[in-house]
Amino acid sequence: MNATTINTPAGTPFVEVIREFDATPAQLYRILSDRDLVAQWLGPRDLDATVEEYDVRPGGSYRYIHRDENSDYAFRGVFHTVEPEKLIIQTFEWEGAPGEVCLEKLTLEPTAKGVRLHQQSVFPSVETRDQSIEHGMAYGINDSMDRLAELLAKEA
Repeated sequence: MNATTINTPAGTPFVEVIREFDATPAQLYRILSDRDLVAQWLGPRDLDATVEEYDVRPGGSYRYIHRDENSDYAFRGVFHTVEPEKLIIQTFEWEGAPGEVCLEKLTLEPTAKGVRLHQQSVFPSVETRDQSIEHGMAYGINDSMDRLAELLAKEA
């Protein structure tokens, strides 16, 4: 299984995520954009996921909730640019910190072995980005990317 790289340069509001998958851009895009499939890979394994809305088109919106026995963690955003199998630009907001909206750009790049997912996120401030890191962002990203790879292998 390929490793996920997470870059969080000190003193910046940026996060970069890179992961290579043994799949085609079409296969990866399908799993990234199908509401029922998103619920199977998005978020840490130890949280239940409910995808309430996931309309992957320019102007479409999304909302999902991760739950444990004590809390709900809801997230939402709007898709701004969607080029199937190539590019998704969206906003991302944790409802626990309203108004702290990130801008995310996700590209799918064909490689010799499959496809590279490259996500770049810009947080409203360094402080907001650092709080996300402190609240387990890397754990959630790594678990999601591993679950995504497992689902791709199962769907292939």
